[in-house]
Amino acid sequence: MQTKTRRTPVSFISFLLAVAFSLTAFGGLALLPVNAAAQAKQPSGIGTAVYIVPVKQTVESGLKAFLERAYKEAEEAKAERVVLVINTFGGQVTSAEEIGELVRGSSVPTTAFVEGKAVSAGTYIALNADSIVMQPGSAIGAASVVNGSGDLIDNPKIVSYWVKAMSEAAKLNGRNPDIAAAMVDPNVELKLADEGIQKPKGKILSLSADEAVKAGYAEHTAKTVGEAIAWLGLGERQQVHVEPSLAEKAARWLVDPIVRTVLLILGIVGIVLEMIIPGFSVPGIVGILSFGLYFLGHYIAGFAGMESAVLFIIGLALLIIEVFVPSFGILGTLGTASLIAGIVTAAPDPMTAFVSLVVALVAAVIILFFIIRKYKDRGIWNKFILREKLTTEQGYLSADVKDEWLGQEGVAVTTLRPAGTARIGEQRLDVVTGGEFIEAGRPVVVVKAEGTWIVVKEKKE
Repeated sequence: MQTKTRRTPVSFISFLLAVAFSLTAFGGLALLPVNAAAQAKQPSGIGTAVYIVPVKQTVESGLKAFLERAYKEAEEAKAERVVLVINTFGGQVTSAEEIGELVRGSSVPTTAFVEGKAVSAGTYIALNADSIVMQPGSAIGAASVVNGSGDLIDNPKIVSYWVKAMSEAAKLNGRNPDIAAAMVDPNVELKLADEGIQKPKGKILSLSADEAVKAGYAEHTAKTVGEAIAWLGLGERQQVHVEPSLAEKAARWLVDPIVRTVLLILGIVGIVLEMIIPGFSVPGIVGILSFGLYFLGHYIAGFAGMESAVLFIIGLALLIIEVFVPSFGILGTLGTASLIAGIVTAAPDPMTAFVSLVVALVAAVIILFFIIRKYKDRGIWNKFILREKLTTEQGYLSADVKDEWLGQEGVAVTTLRPAGTARIGEQRLDVVTGGEFIEAGRPVVVVKAEGTWIVVKEKKE
């Protein structure tokens, strides 16, 4: 049997503790594999190791977090070289720039080994390395700026900025910046007879391994990473393969725009249902876990700090308090602002996070509409709305029933203007007319008796 109970401060505090515990506990457990992996991969010979790091995924914020860990390990081990094994179609420009800065600023020299393709943002990462080795049959270039649908962005400011960034990365190691510009801007026309490169307007430049070596965009070709390391003269060095941990792989999945939007939808729907339809418990657990996974993924990826989780918990607390302690909207407004701030600041891009939140809110409202409609008799609002009808058939009477006076005759004791006194049978009663005046002594008859009213009219002789 479903029992409707009002939430108490104790259950509210327990709820907040559950949220905090899920965020803290999951965060601690998920970080264990990362720390363990870091300790396990320390080379035995300090200063004699080559760190091999894969870049075989979309260039996004999760990859940046993984590479930060890899470079930190390499620097702490005083490694001789980091080899980035690149095979990617590219990704986010902002993440590529951050990764490029990481590569340039590392105290450990970097060699990019292009295994298959280094397209778009992958090209930019490779250009920031100290040297580039390409696998036969691989390609580098096609670094034009595209939107989420894969269509070219022709905004002159954006294209100009990316051309400048690519050109500067090319010049770091004496590569021709005009080639980098031709990889970005389709309006650039390029003809280099000595290098055998010719690009007409309207095309985007890509270079094969042989073309890249001839143009000075790659120093060597090698079939395998091992051959590339041997060419570097480091074949006898210890090779340390750094792979994404389970937590980092999970974080990469959790920070995906679609996944994080779904988590926000489940979180909002679960928490709201638990607040307005108490007793379900399952929606509340799902809501807490969804929000916990949202912050967990962004925390492991290196975007969210504890301040984001604290802002979210404070916002949620204020919204719950608003339900039980009306504050004329003050607590609700502050809670909403704090909750939004927590979600947005946890993401790498506040604007995309805000869009995800808006989409999640719209979807959650639609879902909640149908669920609340189905369970309308179980909502918390039933505590404040009287739904039973107190009818006479159910034994409820609003006043004394005086049906027995209907049709009885009497005499007006006082002039009825229109109220007064009449004698009906043996009783003196307060009566009222329908609006007309009746003089004292005139005969009257009861035409209506309802509640406290006895209505009479003059009886015509």
